[in-house]
Amino acid sequence: MSQSTSTTAVCGEQSPATQNGGDQPSSASSPRVRSPSATPAANGESDSGRTPSLADVRSVDRELLLCLRSGESKSIGELTDMLGVTATAVRQRVERLSELRLIDREKVVAGRGRPTYRYLLTVAGYRRAGADAADLAEAMWHEILQISDRDVREQLVTAVARRLGQQYAAEMEVSSEPGQFAQRMRQLSTMLRAREIPAVAHQHGDLPVLDVEACPYPNLTDASDDRAMCRLEEQMLSEALGEDVHLNRCRLDGDSCCQFVASGAVASAVTANNGRPDLATAGTGSRPPCGQDG
Repeated sequence: MSQSTSTTAVCGEQSPATQNGGDQPSSASSPRVRSPSATPAANGESDSGRTPSLADVRSVDRELLLCLRSGESKSIGELTDMLGVTATAVRQRVERLSELRLIDREKVVAGRGRPTYRYLLTVAGYRRAGADAADLAEAMWHEILQISDRDVREQLVTAVARRLGQQYAAEMEVSSEPGQFAQRMRQLSTMLRAREIPAVAHQHGDLPVLDVEACPYPNLTDASDDRAMCRLEEQMLSEALGEDVHLNRCRLDGDSCCQFVASGAVASAVTANNGRPDLATAGTGSRPPCGQDG
């Protein structure tokens, strides 16, 4: 298979002299065998089912991912030429990305010589190397808010929240068994921070509390009475944690954080104040402050 002479801007251009990568036989006449050791990575997930987060990928590693976006497999030699770094540096990046299940390798058998390998993206790798979906997400969100049928709008918001929450839940290493809620909340806060969402889990007495210190999607936050994004976050976190949580504080109301607490712990203490729980009557003594241990 001949290699394209054009690549992404970050990879530069390949000269005809280096199209076969130097250390790799032409794939046009060589049978390819998917490496058995790489087979579990075919779906882009780790053995535990965890999809790598953005925080796991270094900027220099992302450059290598971009070089593989065309769908054509590349050898170490080709990647070396495209990236303008040493073969050792490329192998280190390949090893890291293989461990993250973002790239796969296929074995090229050529005659009686030693087999060589070519590298390509997994499904998860394509996701990480793709364009920023922020503009698409913003457009879709505002279209959802324009749906006049309230029931249909709520169904869509709930479906999106459930899908996001399930993605977080799939990455959870802490059991959803009773008594593990605080540990799951702490792990969720770590996962949120890895996605650049400033979240802090802490205790207020015996009550686990999750504070989100800045709106995770400021361009999507609806400041009207509808507050669909607030409901989405509430439902998403509930799905991720396996227990209903309630928005106890909100930055849109002037609080310094958006605060979520387990609904079950305060269900009997809901007041007429916008339907919020009165944690003082729930045995905690006062509403938890943002970002502090009680």
